[in-house]
Amino acid sequence: MKNLLRPYRRWVAVLVPAFLVIQLGCSDESTGPDVSDAPEIPPQDTFLMDFSDFASSSVTAFSFPAAAKPGEAMIKVNWGWAALNVTFWNTIITVGLAVPVATFVESFNHEPTLQEDGSWLWTYSVSVGSNVYTAALYGRFGGIGTTWEMYVSKQGDYQDFLWYTGEADLLLTHGSWRLYESPVEPHELLDIAWNRDVENATGDIKYTNIVPDGPENGGYIFYGITTEEPYDAFYDIYNKGDDNHTDIEWNRTSKDGRVRDIQHFSDDEWHCWDSDLEDVECP
Repeated sequence: MKNLLRPYRRWVAVLVPAFLVIQLGCSDESTGPDVSDAPEIPPQDTFLMDFSDFASSSVTAFSFPAAAKPGEAMIKVNWGWAALNVTFWNTIITVGLAVPVATFVESFNHEPTLQEDGSWLWTYSVSVGSNVYTAALYGRFGGIGTTWEMYVSKQGDYQDFLWYTGEADLLLTHGSWRLYESPVEPHELLDIAWNRDVENATGDIKYTNIVPDGPENGGYIFYGITTEEPYDAFYDIYNKGDDNHTDIEWNRTSKDGRVRDIQHFSDDEWHCWDSDLEDVECP
């Protein structure tokens, strides 16, 4: 018998290691897809506008002069008017849209899984106040970019409510989001359009009211970071009901800036503030 197998020993010595290599290769592939193949979620600044330069107790002083120190409300009128207009939109986003904002921010803390239809799913829970929500964010490659859908569920209340959708190009230089008001009022609420220039650290984002037949449909706040001097940031706020614009420009480092509002100031001139946010003559 040994003599009969002797001619095949050389082939066995070659084929057995090769078979093992093939098996090991197949075993590696069975571990599943690499999450690095998933689409990249657009950055937070494509969804959340930066309101930080106008977040201050001075807004309260401007709104309620009686609560301010003597003269305080009067020396920050220009910055105060700008801040009040920005705070209005900030409240809409951070309070009125607390759930979609929270689900978006939390998505960056989780890894996706590949679905049978080729989409990628990020799923997790998030707390807003005393309530817990389950989020299911789907990302897909399509056309020349990616598309997104966020479904939110609340146990005992609603299941898989499509709270917002989005799209972006592959380089994440531009895109949009569309938000719906709530499971109780599932109509369109807000359109978000954004642009990014990573190399120059500039970009812009615009929130537009799209409530069907709403009195403020078409109203917006437009925020941008530029390379202009001396003011490298701006807001253009349009109040549709009053058909009025509030234009704000400021320097993000020194914090001095200016505001223009024809209805409020009864002129079309710029009204300025310095680095202490106090009113000054415009240069």
